[in-house]
Amino acid sequence: MEYAIDVMQQQSEFAVRCRGVIKTYGAGDASVMALRGIDLDVLRGELLMLVGPSGCGKTTLISVIAAILDQNSGDCEVLGHNLKLMSRNERTRFRGESIGFVFQLFNLLPALNAVENVAIPLLINGIQPKEAEARAKAVLEQVQLADHLDLLPAQLSGGQQQRVAIARALVHNPKLIVCDEPTSSLDHKTGQSVMETLRGIAKSPDRSLIVVTHDPRIFEFADRMAHMDDGKIIDMVDGKNKERLQ
Repeated sequence: MEYAIDVMQQQSEFAVRCRGVIKTYGAGDASVMALRGIDLDVLRGELLMLVGPSGCGKTTLISVIAAILDQNSGDCEVLGHNLKLMSRNERTRFRGESIGFVFQLFNLLPALNAVENVAIPLLINGIQPKEAEARAKAVLEQVQLADHLDLLPAQLSGGQQQRVAIARALVHNPKLIVCDEPTSSLDHKTGQSVMETLRGIAKSPDRSLIVVTHDPRIFEFADRMAHMDDGKIIDMVDGKNKERLQ
């Protein structure tokens, strides 16, 4: 089954729509319900933050949205695709083409330089090495790393490594960027710089960002903030005026 999006879906204002999403780990008496009927909309062009205590389900939720985990029930539509209706191979292909990831600990390959790390998603998607390298260099220039192309991760600062990770997440031009604690290992100034990069380069009218964070220092960058607790979204707040939306 091909997962082509029709014109109406492409023009939808929603990048993500979750309805009644439940995710359980384990079975029987040992089962743990991580998501308890999640309803969530993420608008195209917005930066939505998921906040809440450790263990409340934030990482599980973004893993479902990013087509890494299957939900037990409910529907999750991402960029016009109902993930539940897609085969495993289709979800893998969709994830590789349409979703970018920025991780807390960067997840850079230590033996590869900045360009080589950023080129990985393109090579996986079948892009020829010369084109992949050229595109990787162009994105690294966007994140102010034009003078660090040949450096290994160990030769870069924490903030520079995170910028390489951002470039890797952007290089295949995904329409959804998912960030898991992107600033928690950075100092305040570097974290602010990383968020400015994400908001200025990654966010666009047809691209959305979901940022999982415990870091109150970066809340100001959110368009909206979804507060989670015990597997549920308990509150939605406007990121600018902190007014409760639901």
